[in-house]
Amino acid sequence: MDPAASYDFSADSSRLDPEWIHRLLRSTYWAQGRSREDQDHLLRTSRNYGVYVSSTGAQVGYARIVTDEVTFAWLADVVIDPAHRRMGLGRLLIDGLLEDLAPMGLRRVVLKASQEGRALYEQKGWQLLDAPDDWLELRR
Repeated sequence: MDPAASYDFSADSSRLDPEWIHRLLRSTYWAQGRSREDQDHLLRTSRNYGVYVSSTGAQVGYARIVTDEVTFAWLADVVIDPAHRRMGLGRLLIDGLLEDLAPMGLRRVVLKASQEGRALYEQKGWQLLDAPDDWLELRR
């Protein structure tokens, strides 16, 4: 039996557990120090996705997309609760959000992959940027 079968993917933002999301993301290297106020703002201004235990509805996975909904999207804050990792939930989350985005016909979805998640993203078709020297950033 597929371990992920006892979990549900959802794009319904009303199911999100903002406290759980903030607590788990603060434990990551990329979101350390992020305030709850800032995290709540990100929830309001992003497309949000969750993975939930089917029997209890408890949230165990999260990802968000920042997008213009026509040409471009950025995948961010992909995280699975450590107690629920290695069960195919990252794949469930990525497959679900890509299916949700498909009708938009986006030309580019980018992400900054962690070492832990890189193999999954590559399996789903992500590649290194064709021309990384063309990309610029403004850091503050």
